Amino acid sequence: MTPAAALRNVARILAPLAVVLTTYLYLYPVFMGCAFPLPPQLGDDSSNRPQPSNSVSSPAFHATVQQHLNASNADRAPFRLLTLGDPQLEGDTSIPNYGHDPFWHLTWAIKHLVFKTHQPSLRLRIKQILHDLIDFWLDDIPNAIEAVRKTIDLFGNDFYLAHIYRTLHWWTKPSHVTVLGDLLGSQWITDEEFERRSWRYWNRSFRGAERVPDEIAQEPADEYDVAGLLGVEDDNAAAWRRRIINIAGNHDVGYAGDLVQSRLDRFERAFGKVSYELRFELPVTNATSNATIYDPETNRDSNRLIPELRLVIINNMNLDMPAVNQSLQDSSYGFLNKAISTSTAVEYKGHFTIVMTHIPLYKPEGICVDAPFFDFFDEGQGGGIKEQNQLSADASKGFLEGIYGLNGDPNAAAGGMGRPGVILNGHDHEGCDTYHYINQTLAEGEEPPAKWRVARWPDAAKPGAARIAGVYGVPGIREVTVRSMMGEFGGNAGLLSAWFDEDTWEWRYEFVTCALGRQYLWWFVHIIDFILVVVVLLYAGLAAALGAGLVTDRWPAVLVRYVDEWKQKAQQALSQIKQRQAAAQAVIKKAQEGNGSESKKQLEQEKTQTDSGLAQGDVKPRAVVNGGEETPGATRSDP
Repeated sequence: MTPAAALRNVARILAPLAVVLTTYLYLYPVFMGCAFPLPPQLGDDSSNRPQPSNSVSSPAFHATVQQHLNASNADRAPFRLLTLGDPQLEGDTSIPNYGHDPFWHLTWAIKHLVFKTHQPSLRLRIKQILHDLIDFWLDDIPNAIEAVRKTIDLFGNDFYLAHIYRTLHWWTKPSHVTVLGDLLGSQWITDEEFERRSWRYWNRSFRGAERVPDEIAQEPADEYDVAGLLGVEDDNAAAWRRRIINIAGNHDVGYAGDLVQSRLDRFERAFGKVSYELRFELPVTNATSNATIYDPETNRDSNRLIPELRLVIINNMNLDMPAVNQSLQDSSYGFLNKAISTSTAVEYKGHFTIVMTHIPLYKPEGICVDAPFFDFFDEGQGGGIKEQNQLSADASKGFLEGIYGLNGDPNAAAGGMGRPGVILNGHDHEGCDTYHYINQTLAEGEEPPAKWRVARWPDAAKPGAARIAGVYGVPGIREVTVRSMMGEFGGNAGLLSAWFDEDTWEWRYEFVTCALGRQYLWWFVHIIDFILVVVVLLYAGLAAALGAGLVTDRWPAVLVRYVDEWKQKAQQALSQIKQRQAAAQAVIKKAQEGNGSESKKQLEQEKTQTDSGLAQGDVKPRAVVNGGEETPGATRSDP
C-alpha cells in the first residue's frame, strides 16, 4: 500500500466518525431535547402544570426549534434563567512543579559533581549525588510528565466549560444567566494567579459575557429602579443576555474564618458585587387585568401589584460564626435585614422572589449527598469557620422566615403562607432538589412551636393526599442546589422558567436540567478531529508534491527496510511459539500414553498374583483395586 493510499484509507475511516461525533457534541442540547419549560398552553385548566421538556417530542423543544427557524417568541416564558454551578477554574498552583525548576534534583546533582556545593567528605558528596539522581528519576521526571498533562488538562477544561455555556446559550436562548459560586478553584491564591484565572474565566470559559455593572446592582430599598422589563425585546434585554450574575463562593472569597476585605475587593473588581438585588417588571397588556392592580388613589382595596421578579443575590459565606472579620459579617447581616425590611407585605400578590446564593440551607443528614458539617481553624489562626457544607439551622431560618415570611403560626399575616419564590444555590457538587416546610398542624405528641422540615422535591410535589408543596396550612419554599458543571459531575446546567398567571395573579415556575456528559467525550471528539485534520493536510501536501513531481508515491527505503525486518522478526517469533506449543503437546500426549500403559500392566500383574495366592491359600485377599485405589467398604480376611 502506497503512502497516499494509506492516508486515504485512514481519512475514510476517521471522517464519518468525526462528522457524527462532532455533530453530536456541538448539537448535544438538540439531541437531548433540552429546552426551557413552557407556560401552560392557552385553554389548559391546569395552570400549575407546565409543558414538559427535556424530550425531542416535547412542546418546549418544538417551541425552541421554532425560535431558531422563524424567530417566534410567542410561547416562551418571559424569564428564562440559565443556571451554572461551581466551574472551579484551577490554575498554575495545581501543577506539581509550579514555581521551581522542574529538574532541580538533576541540577543539584550536577552542582555536587562539579564541587559547587560544600560537603564534609567525599563519601557524603557521592551519597548526595546518588540520592539526587534517584530523585531525578523517581520524582522529577514523573512530576514533569504530570505537569505537562495538567497544563493541557487546564487548557482543555477552560474550553470544555466554554462549550457548555456557549452551546446552551445559543440553543436555549436564556434571558438571564447566573453562575452560583466557586467560579475559581481556591481562595488562597495570590493576586497574580487570581488575575490569570479571572482572565481565563472571561476570555475562554465565558467569552463574550460581561459582569453586572455596579450601578445596576443596587441595595434593597423601598424606592428602587427596575433593572429591566420582561418579555420586551430591546437593547436592555440584549444586554442582560450577555451579562452573568456571578455569586461569590467559598473558593472565591473564603468561608467566615478566612473571608477578609482584600479577597472580597478583588472578587468584586473582577466579577461584580457580592450582595445586591435586581427587580424585573412584567408589563400587563390586558386592560381588564390592568384595572385590577393596586393604586393608592384609585384602587386602594386591591391586593394585586404590578407583576415583578425580585432577584436577591446574597453573600452567605460569613453568616455563621465565628468570623475572622466581624465588620464584613455585620455588612452581610445588614444587607439581609434590608432585604427583609424592603420585601412586599405578604398579603399582596404579584411579586416573586428568587434568592441566589452559594451555601445551601440546613438539611438533616440523608436528604442530600452533603450532610451538615462544620470545621474550624485553630485558635492561633483566629478560630473561625474553615469549612461548612450547609448553613446552620438558625441562619437558614433568616431566609425562610425573614425573606420569604413563612410562619408556623396560622394566625400570622396571610395565614403564615409567606411570599412565593424559589432558592437557587451551588456548593454541593452532586446537586439536590428539596422543599423546606413547616406544618402548622402539630402532629400528635409534638410540642409547640412547629419545627421546620425538609423533603426531597419529588416527594413533596407528588400528586394526591401525600402532597406537601403548595398545600394551605403547610408553608414552604423550594430550594434547588444546582449540580456542578465540572466534567467530573457530567457538565450539568439548570434551566429555570418563570411566567405569570393573570387568572390567579401569581408567578409559576419550573426547573429542568441538561447535562453534556463527562469531559472525556469532549477530549475524544477533538482528538479524533485533530488527527483527521493532520491526515488530510498530509494527504493534500503529498498529493501536491506528487503532482509537482517532487516525490514518488512510495515509502522511504529506511522505513520499508525497518518494517520488513520487523515483520521477519515477528514471523520468526510466531514460528518459535508454534514450535514450542507443538513440542509441549507432544510431551503431554506421550506422558498420558505412558501412564495409561503402565497402569494397565500393574493391574494385570496384581490380578495374576492374587489369583495365584488364593489357589495356594497363603495370600490374604485385599480390597478390589479401582483405578489404583482401594474401593471403600472392602475388607481383608484374616487366616
